Amino acid sequence: MIKLKEKIGYGFGDAASSMFWKLFGMYLLFFYTDVFGMEAAAVGTMFLITRVWDSFFDPVVGVVADRTQTRWGKFRPYLLFLAIPFAVIGIFTFFTPAFSSSGKAVYAYVTYSLMMIVYSGINVPYASLLGVMSPDPKDRNVLSTFRMTFAYIGSFVTLLMFMPMVNYFSGNSKAIEDQQHGWFMAVVVIGIACALLFLLCFALTNERVKPIKEKQAPLIDDLKDLIKNRPWWILLGAGVSALIFNSIRDGATIYYFKYFVDEDAFGTIRLLNIPFVLSGLYLALGQAANILGVILAAPISNRIGKRYTYMSAMALATVLSILFYSLDSNDITLIFTLQVLISICAGSIFPLLWSMYADCADYSEVKTGNRATGLIFSSSSMSQKLGWAIGTAMTGWLLAYFGFEANQVQ
Repeated sequence: MIKLKEKIGYGFGDAASSMFWKLFGMYLLFFYTDVFGMEAAAVGTMFLITRVWDSFFDPVVGVVADRTQTRWGKFRPYLLFLAIPFAVIGIFTFFTPAFSSSGKAVYAYVTYSLMMIVYSGINVPYASLLGVMSPDPKDRNVLSTFRMTFAYIGSFVTLLMFMPMVNYFSGNSKAIEDQQHGWFMAVVVIGIACALLFLLCFALTNERVKPIKEKQAPLIDDLKDLIKNRPWWILLGAGVSALIFNSIRDGATIYYFKYFVDEDAFGTIRLLNIPFVLSGLYLALGQAANILGVILAAPISNRIGKRYTYMSAMALATVLSILFYSLDSNDITLIFTLQVLISICAGSIFPLLWSMYADCADYSEVKTGNRATGLIFSSSSMSQKLGWAIGTAMTGWLLAYFGFEANQVQ
């Protein structure tokens, strides 16, 4: 039986991962165009190149971690030794150097590429840690629940507090130099928190399960089985589509509130005497609605099936998104209402997707006698990152195509 402090410790790891992940998904494109000073099309291309590379790096990290042997175990050492590099590189990804345009582009490529490498380097072993903390499936289910709960808590707090911190450190100034300082210092706070959370995750967890060496099928046979796995191909397309949808919607949010809604005209909204900006409340509310979607996914899919639940959620999210972008900028109540409904749909999609990938492994075993679970999940993870790469790149390209100019009336 795993103690509560170890469950919480494991949850700290995904809280740390999700805090930076949300900054990348929601704010980094906006930072590069409106604060750092890059062209939207150039940022889109950079995202595509670096994230496609990163999608192929995950399996490499997994292979290396599987072969790691230390007194701390296989996976925990990565939390110890990469926690500080993770924070430092993440912080300097949001630093604006006094370089020329080409110098800034090189700096952005280098820091963001390094961040993606370190992110994979710490996150893949963290995810793998679950399998060696306990041999009991019930314990693993509980640990997964703690992981997801803390991930959403980390995301919620980050999205709610990030822009108020930027405004605080910039002295509420809109001058570009002050904004650059504000963004950097806000990420310093996030980075320190992430490093501490990963170190606590290392300190509070234990590896108990020693892997049993089994005779494995040749890799080429696994690949052949995967190619013949028709349900996997269907899920591959569904997963890429879902990530493209989410990436475009997330990446466009800050632009939507700055240039369309004009959130500056609303000023700050004080809750518990803390000044929040409209976009921060919008994003945090969406994160809370995601949790509700995760909770609803299991009972609904148990009643009507995973496939129909997934298809219904995607279709409803699509229709609601079309309605969302047809709203007037003054329809704040409807904007927030649709954000909740769309986020509930989005929150239900990804648990179902990963659950159906496990079903693909069962299908493979029935058809071929070989599960190839690791290959199915790692290749599926690659496809998810590919969808994210395409979606964020498309956001930058679309901004450029429609003549976007940072910090100007659009």
